[in-house]
Amino acid sequence: MFDAFSLITLTAFGVSTLALAAYGLHLYVLVYLFRRRSVEKRAQQQELIGLYQGQLPDDQWPVVTSQIPIYNESDVSKRVMETVAAMDYPAGKHEIQVLDDSNDHTCDIVDRTARRLIEQGHDVQIIRRPTREGYKAGALVLGVAAARGEYLAVFDADFIPPPDFLRKAIPLLEYAPDLACLQGRWAHLNREESWLTEAQSLGIDGHFAIEQGARAWNGLMMNFNGTAGVWRKEAIDDPRVGGWSGDTLTEDLDLSYRAQLAGWRIDYCFDMPCPAELPSHVNALKSQQRRWATGSIQVARKLLPRIWRSPLTLGTKVEATLHLTHYSVAVWMLLLALVARPMLFIFDKGRVFDSDWFHAAWYLIILSAIAPSVTYTYARYSLGGRWSGLRTIPSMLVLGCGLCVSNTLAVLQGMWTWGGEFVRTPKSGSTTTQTQMSSYKAVQNKLWLVEIALGIYSLISFTVFASGTHRLFSVFLLIYAIGFLVIGWLSKPTTASPRPAPAPLATVEATAATKPGTSR
Repeated sequence: MFDAFSLITLTAFGVSTLALAAYGLHLYVLVYLFRRRSVEKRAQQQELIGLYQGQLPDDQWPVVTSQIPIYNESDVSKRVMETVAAMDYPAGKHEIQVLDDSNDHTCDIVDRTARRLIEQGHDVQIIRRPTREGYKAGALVLGVAAARGEYLAVFDADFIPPPDFLRKAIPLLEYAPDLACLQGRWAHLNREESWLTEAQSLGIDGHFAIEQGARAWNGLMMNFNGTAGVWRKEAIDDPRVGGWSGDTLTEDLDLSYRAQLAGWRIDYCFDMPCPAELPSHVNALKSQQRRWATGSIQVARKLLPRIWRSPLTLGTKVEATLHLTHYSVAVWMLLLALVARPMLFIFDKGRVFDSDWFHAAWYLIILSAIAPSVTYTYARYSLGGRWSGLRTIPSMLVLGCGLCVSNTLAVLQGMWTWGGEFVRTPKSGSTTTQTQMSSYKAVQNKLWLVEIALGIYSLISFTVFASGTHRLFSVFLLIYAIGFLVIGWLSKPTTASPRPAPAPLATVEATAATKPGTSR
C-alpha cells in the first residue's frame, strides 16, 4: 500500500503523462490532416486567385481598409505604414487606418509618415483615443465603425506585408460569401538573428505550415492570428457574432470562434506569407507568450460551454477543446518535472518502475515528447527547407521547457481572471540583414530566480536518475535542467539601457483623420 504522499505523486505523474500524451497524439493527427488536403487545397486556391485576377478589371475590385494597430512602436511604425501603402491594389480602393494608441514620440513618427503618404496620393486616416480602454480590441472597434472598406485587413506594427497580399486574399474571400476571414501565413524577418529567434521560427512554422491548414481544410474550427489576415466587415458586424471584445487577452481567437459558432467560416492560405519580427530577448518573448497563454485559457472558459452545446460534430468539439487549452501543456510539463524526484522514493518503496503501467506511461511520454519535433521538422520541410528543422530541435526543446514556468502562471491567471492589461511585445525593427536594439524594455520580474532554482532541482534529479538504472528518463530531466537554467539566466534583470529615443510627448490629443478637409 502507498501512503498519501505516494498516491498524490503517482496521481500527478499519471495525469500529467496522459495529458501530454493527448496533446502529442493530437499533433500527429494534425500532420495527417494537413498532408491529406494540402496539395489539393493549395492548387484550388491558386486557381481561384488566377481566375479572379484575370477576369475582373481593377475598377470592379472591392474597397479594402488596412488597419494598423499601434501602441508605442517608434522602431517599426514608419516601416509598417510604408509597406502597407506600397501594396499593389487598385487606385482609390485601398484605405489605410492607423489606430494609434501611443503616448510617446511614436505619434510624431506616425503623423509625419501619414502626411508624406497622403501627399503621394494614399488614403491614410489616423484614429486616436483619449484612453486605451479595451486595448487592441477597443481600437479595432473604432476602426471598424469608421472603415469604408468591405474588407478589413489587419497588420500589427512588426509585420511587412508583401505587395501582392491583398491581390491574393480578396479573390478567395469574394468567391466564398460565407467566409468571415482569411488568414495568411506568418514568415520571419529575423529568423537567423540568434538561437532564440531560430527556435521560435520553427515553432511558428509548425503552427502555420501544419496546424492552420489541417484545421481550415478539414472543416475544423481555426483562428485568426490577430494580424496578416483579412476580415469581411459584414461578419464582424453580424449581431450573432458581436464584434471585437476586450474581455479576453486574445481578442483575435475570441472573435474567430464566435464567428464560426454563428455559422461563418474561416480559411487559411499557405501561399500568402507575411514576414514579421520575432522577439529577440527572452523577456519580450515571455511577455508575448504570457498574453497568448492567459488569453487562450480565457477564451476556453468563455466559449467551450457554447462549443459543446452546439451541433458541431464530436471530433470538431474535441479538436477545438485541445486547440483552446493547448497552453495547459506548460502545466503538465512543469508538474512532470516536479514529481520526477519523488518518484524515486516510491520506486525504492514499491518498485513502481518495474510495473507494467509505468512502462506504458513511459512509452506514452516518449511518443508525446517527440510529437512536436516530428511536426515542426515536417513543417519546415513543407516550406521548402528540406530537413533543416532537425538542427533546431534541441534549441526548441530547451526553449519550450524553459518557458513552462512563466506559461504555467499565465495559464493559472487565465483560469481565474478576465481581461487584463495588453502588454505590448517590444519590437526593434530587426531584419535578416540588420539587427537593432529596441527602444523599449520588456517587462522584468523575479521569476528568473524560480527558474534557476528549478533548473538546479532538475539537475539534481538528472544526476540521481542517471546514476541508477533509468538513464533514458534522465535525458528528459537534463533538457528540463538546461531549459530552466538558460531561460532563467537570460531573464535576469540587466543594467543595459534601450537605445536612446526622443522625449515622449507631453499629451496625446484625440484626433481624427490627417487627410485635409475630412474628419471622423
